[in-house]
Amino acid sequence: MVGFINYNGEIFDGEKSIIYASDHSYRYGDGLFETMKVVKGSILLDEYHFERLFSGLGALKFKIPALFTRQKITEQVKELYRKNNHEGSVRVRLSVSRGSGGLYDCNDKFSYLIESWKLEQNDPILNENGLVIDIFPDARKSIDKFSNLKSANYLPYVMAALWAKDNKLNDALILNQHNRICDATIANIFWMKSERLFTPPLKEGCVAGVMRKRILDLNQDITEKNMAEDDLLNADEVFLTNATSGLRWVKQFRDKTYEKKAAEKIFAQLIQTISP
Repeated sequence: MVGFINYNGEIFDGEKSIIYASDHSYRYGDGLFETMKVVKGSILLDEYHFERLFSGLGALKFKIPALFTRQKITEQVKELYRKNNHEGSVRVRLSVSRGSGGLYDCNDKFSYLIESWKLEQNDPILNENGLVIDIFPDARKSIDKFSNLKSANYLPYVMAALWAKDNKLNDALILNQHNRICDATIANIFWMKSERLFTPPLKEGCVAGVMRKRILDLNQDITEKNMAEDDLLNADEVFLTNATSGLRWVKQFRDKTYEKKAAEKIFAQLIQTISP
């Protein structure tokens, strides 16, 4: 079911064509997006999402309309939730584009799109079957001031996801320009070794995930450390995090298998602190 969408504050049928061929997000990947989990009409971790969104818009020098505010977008997300007759848990994607035109003649007419989809699982549950992952070999993510943004320019992650699907994997890990692991196709990565928890720092080029930030805020003893393949092979546990799934534990990387004791503990901690 396609349902309804919100484009620039107006509700449209989801099958209606609304984006111009010259849209900068379509032409150049010149945009940002936020994928949020909405439960009973409330955006989980909304402060984190809007902080990342507006920080990213500033970094990309977008001309933000006065009416594009946290309050206004929150109201419109709730309106779309009701319009699509959602109940329980929903995934919402907010996409933002600079405008339309060429590289040197963009009209700077800021536009945004809000979409929503019902999640199959309403209640937060840690995945029973652990994920099987591997490292995507065909791309390297550059490290620069834009690396941490939730950018519409998502090609390395798209190709990694296709590769994972072709190889019957649940997810694929992305390498940075130094051949170190920065994150996964739709998640950040954590690993446990000798009862110590680690995650790659933002300077390694990973997306600044909201669930990653939440876990770091809740656990001050986590160490941010560069992640090599050997860290995966020597880890006791590995798990992936994002806004919609929360936390998913990894069972296997190649011939290496992992436990999930720490994953269970942190998952329970998250549920207590992010429930609406």
